[in-house]
Amino acid sequence: MSDHLPDDVLLSYENLTIPLPGKGDRARAVEGLSLQLHRNEILCIVGESGSGKSLTALSTMGLLDAEFDRPQGQIMFHGNNLLEMGERQRTQRIGGKLAMIFQEPTASLNPFYTVGHQVSETFKIHTDLSKAEIRQKVLDLFAEVLLPDPERIYRSYPHQLSGGQCQRVMIASALALNPEVLIADEPTTALDVTTQAQILKLMLRLRERHGTGILFITHDFGVVAEIADRVAVMCRGELVEVGPTAEVLNNPQHAYTKRLVAAVPRLEPRAARSDLGETVLRAQNISKTYRTGHIGKAVHEVRAVDDVSLTLRRGETLGLVGESGSGKSTLSQCIIRMVDADGGEIEIDGIRFDSLRPRALRHARRHAQIIFQDPYTALDPRQKVGDAIAEGQLIHGVPMAQAAARTAELLEAMGLDASAAERFPHQFSGGQRQRICIARALALEPALLIADESVSALDVSVQAQILELLVDVQQRLQFGLLFVTHDLRVASQLCDRIAVMQKGKIVEIGEPVQLFTNPAQEYTRQLLSAVPGAGWVPQSAA
Repeated sequence: MSDHLPDDVLLSYENLTIPLPGKGDRARAVEGLSLQLHRNEILCIVGESGSGKSLTALSTMGLLDAEFDRPQGQIMFHGNNLLEMGERQRTQRIGGKLAMIFQEPTASLNPFYTVGHQVSETFKIHTDLSKAEIRQKVLDLFAEVLLPDPERIYRSYPHQLSGGQCQRVMIASALALNPEVLIADEPTTALDVTTQAQILKLMLRLRERHGTGILFITHDFGVVAEIADRVAVMCRGELVEVGPTAEVLNNPQHAYTKRLVAAVPRLEPRAARSDLGETVLRAQNISKTYRTGHIGKAVHEVRAVDDVSLTLRRGETLGLVGESGSGKSTLSQCIIRMVDADGGEIEIDGIRFDSLRPRALRHARRHAQIIFQDPYTALDPRQKVGDAIAEGQLIHGVPMAQAAARTAELLEAMGLDASAAERFPHQFSGGQRQRICIARALALEPALLIADESVSALDVSVQAQILELLVDVQQRLQFGLLFVTHDLRVASQLCDRIAVMQKGKIVEIGEPVQLFTNPAQEYTRQLLSAVPGAGWVPQSAA
């Protein structure tokens, strides 16, 4: 390939191949990728975990782990093959013309420094601007990415900001030197729909104002429908389909693309089921206030849960939706007493949880279990998964042989072989780990199961499998399911009722059909209007 690229091509991959270290399921993470990003274009790369999307981005930035062998092929930018450049040479020649936003902003920001200080570092390294000029540049960037009160944000530490605000800080940092190419790796995956919509609008505005080429990696086809000019589909390291967004989404050619599109959750409200059992959860007037401050300073109060009441029956799924900070997770944690509420009554399966002392609470916890959002941190990396599933059973007096048999049964019910019990968490994919977490939660046959954003970070195909699995297991075991999510498309299909939380209160609750077709509250209407790609109907649903 010639080092000279057409004027409108910013970034070009030519036969990019990245070998996989060790003995993986295939020899190469990326195999012969050839793809171009044009000026003023948003190119979305989609595919399941392990398809090579993020490794392509990391190789572009020179951030591949040392365990990887040197990538082969070319990544051309400004007449340079990035694969042949060292860190110092990249800094001198490329500078801030190529920037990246990562999926988890809080992991990318240093907790010991203010965010203003961290964004300023980019200018200190690459420019000769004075301290005052740098400060003003950072404040202007914060204003451009629509951060409220840039002066306050400048002085804030990462833990003092929301996830959406931290992501805006990372975008501001990436834009500091006005890059020609911006790589965004799942930047909206963990954000609620309204924050996600704001970030997507910001991306579109950046493209319009700066002519930036954006390589946007995502597994959310709603996001693709909202912002992409072209779509590239990767499967097991290979590019299997690429084309204009409308063509790929509405008339996919490759069988893999068709399968991905078919798995996309649709905003399809369902009617509540009538064959439900007795009440398994009764939460009455639950409140929780967090207080921060120091001696001699004013105490800041956040009323995370404000006089909330709800009920849940056996076999029923109640969705809990709302923006980040609305109180969804705090309410869930109060219900099973991971966090003690300040007031209110909690009854689970006929047991008053709010008044139990520690020893009695430990015994009663078999009636209520929780599945967390991140399957990677939910499992002990040093413990075999069979032991993790059996542990709760043994604690509650189940004989070892019976616990082992139950563990094997659960693994097989989750679509895994019973032999998986002898393996460690790192030997499984994210979707498989979440299945293991579900098996662990169901080992004691709880009356109440809480799923806290348990599918939000999974690929659409894996997400569809997990949701189908939850529905199937609930039909057999008849537990009540409290499903916490920010994805209204998933909630519309899975839940019998949906409760909408805002600023610690439940502002609306009802069946999906009523809630999605005729919402009573303006806040609910705002959430619905912010669903990415709401106007796109997958071909399989047409």
